[in-house]
Amino acid sequence: MKRIVIKVGSHVLTENGDISKDRMASLVELIASLQKTGKEVILVSSGAVSSGYTQLKLDKSFIPNKQALAAIGQPLLLRMYQEKFARYNMLCSQILLTASDLDSRKRTEHAKQAIEVLLSNNVIPIINENDVTATEELVFGDNDRLSAHVAYHFDADMLAILSDIDGYYNKDPREFKDAVVFKEHGFLDEKTLTSEHTPNNEFATGGIVTKLQSAQFLLENGKEMFLASGFDLSDIRSFLIDGIQQGGTLFRV
Repeated sequence: MKRIVIKVGSHVLTENGDISKDRMASLVELIASLQKTGKEVILVSSGAVSSGYTQLKLDKSFIPNKQALAAIGQPLLLRMYQEKFARYNMLCSQILLTASDLDSRKRTEHAKQAIEVLLSNNVIPIINENDVTATEELVFGDNDRLSAHVAYHFDADMLAILSDIDGYYNKDPREFKDAVVFKEHGFLDEKTLTSEHTPNNEFATGGIVTKLQSAQFLLENGKEMFLASGFDLSDIRSFLIDGIQQGGTLFRV
């Protein structure tokens, strides 16, 4: 496994209405450790809207307000990443994409060329949906699906989603104490993939369904996905660095 896309959601990055510096620092430390082992990492990070909200308390139910918050928050989020990567003498970069960028063969190729240059120079590409123009993402949540397309189009071996959900269970673990996590899972049925979205906090826009849709897309295109906790990185660290699966769910055929 050479190239990995790591996706981190707003629910992981935010705490009490602010960006969690400790969680971001742990994530950056993980990426630095992966790079030391020779792995290339592309980071897909949510958090622009929540970053903007720390500076200006606008009503997030109004789409133009969310777009404005994203415009305020995106440079703040990148600055925080820059500061934390600098502790490891690492550079990071920002790439904002929309679905239309990945629908265009020419624009996709241009983005891929830029990413190849960044990775070849040990720079971490940080990708986010362009929230200022991609209003559908702000309503429905697209960074899970975006990360799957990033993994596919930019030749990653695996997508690792870090979430408030520590794996895929046979039933909702919040409601059923006897819920069991799948260690591995293959193709998903249509009913599961079209269930209602279930975001878990005011800044989150996805839920388990968008993660499963991402997994299915990758499975259909010959790639794998790993779903694990973003609050405790021991499972993802063990899996990606030590090759040992302690927890989480691996989606593969």
